Amino acid sequence: MLDPIQSSVLAESRRVAHGFFTRAGGVSKGVYAALNCGLGSADSRRDVAENRARVAAHFGASGDKLLTCHQIHSATAVFIDRAWAPDAQPRADALVTRTPGLVLGALAADCAPILFADHRAGVIAVAHAGWKGALSGIIEATVLAMEQVGATRQDIKAAIGPCIGQRAYEVGPEFQAAFLADDRGHATYFTPPSPNGHALFDLPGFVFQKLRGAKLGGVESVTQCTYTHSNQFFSYRRMTHAQEIDYGRQISALVLS
Repeated sequence: MLDPIQSSVLAESRRVAHGFFTRAGGVSKGVYAALNCGLGSADSRRDVAENRARVAAHFGASGDKLLTCHQIHSATAVFIDRAWAPDAQPRADALVTRTPGLVLGALAADCAPILFADHRAGVIAVAHAGWKGALSGIIEATVLAMEQVGATRQDIKAAIGPCIGQRAYEVGPEFQAAFLADDRGHATYFTPPSPNGHALFDLPGFVFQKLRGAKLGGVESVTQCTYTHSNQFFSYRRMTHAQEIDYGRQISALVLS
């Protein structure tokens, strides 16, 4: 049984169903156990398809209605109005639709998934915000794409799901330099560097403030650290440190009725 994390600001609307799913409730095995929804992993294609079908069924939809991007850590948001085959995913990091019944999903394993909804206009969106996408403008691109199809910024509600927490996100000086080159004020999202020159980066805090800066009608964070909570979430960084062969991806999704 699937029991996704819920956001109170998104749950206000009866037109939108949503969930930030954990790794529990699927059929995958080994390092992918159990609800791995990542088509890009080396997991059994049949198991991933079954996991994705279970997520779609949670929303009363068939598996082919669950749509995700080929995520590329970009600031590209695309509008969609129909389903596609799994091998025809757009190369982007956000999906926007006005079409009821399409389940939009964002995959993550440390990056921040964001769900957006304007229930008045009937426009929803998902975004995958890694540090590159968040810094280069995926949040702003998603909001703009929603506005272009009828959403009103003040009516858009957004929620951030599970991603890597600051205590687990050690970064080098070149990483921090990229943020400071964009805005010296971004220093607030980093701890002071350690003797080895490394700092800790607050990804959920950075994403939250980006959403607040977009002047939306409501923003909420229901994040938990994907690195720390190994029984609940997949984590790319934890996989790297443990020298495992691969990693799964959890999914965050929503649908308009």
